[in-house]
Amino acid sequence: MKVLMLNGSAKKEGNTYQSLLEVGKELERQGIEYEIFQIGSQPVRDCIGCGQCNENGCVFADDKVNEFVAKAKEADGFYSSGRAFAFKPAASVAVARRGGCSASFDVMNKYYGICQMPVAGSTYWNMVHGCEPGEVKMDAEGMQTMRNLAKNLAWMMKCFEAGKVAGVPLPETERGNQTNFIR
Repeated sequence: MKVLMLNGSAKKEGNTYQSLLEVGKELERQGIEYEIFQIGSQPVRDCIGCGQCNENGCVFADDKVNEFVAKAKEADGFYSSGRAFAFKPAASVAVARRGGCSASFDVMNKYYGICQMPVAGSTYWNMVHGCEPGEVKMDAEGMQTMRNLAKNLAWMMKCFEAGKVAGVPLPETERGNQTNFIR
C-alpha cells in the first residue's frame, strides 16, 4: 500500500514538508509506503471543465498536474481526474504561521467529497503552525495530530484492503442525472 502526498508549499523543505514527513514516518511504522510530490511554486492551470481528464489527463500539459494524477492513480491513499480516485482515502494538511489554516483546510477537503473519497481525520483539524522552516517541530500538538492522522489513514486503508479480500464490493454509483438550474 502507498500514500501519495502533495506538497503545495513554495518552500521545498519548509514546514509543510516537515509536517508531511511526520505523517510519512508514522505511515512507514504502519507498514505503508509514501511519496511526497513537490508541486510548490510551479504554476498550475485552473480547470476549464472540458472533461478530458477522464479520458487522457488534463489538456494542459505545461504543468505538473498530469504527472501527479498518474502517480495518484497508482496510490492507495491520496494526500483530480474524478472516478479514478473514488473510494481512496484522502486527507488534507494545512500549515501556516498562525491564521488561515482552517479556511484552507475546509477548501481542500471539499474536493474529496465530490470524488467519493473518504476523508481521514485526526484528534484535531489537520493543521500545524510554524513560521520559519523547522518551527512546526515545536508545535507538539500539531505533530501529534499528524501522527494520529497517519494512524487513522493507515487503518482506513487496511480496512478497505480487508474488505476487498473478503469480497465486499464497492458501493454502486448512480450516474446520469445532472440538474442544471439555468435553463
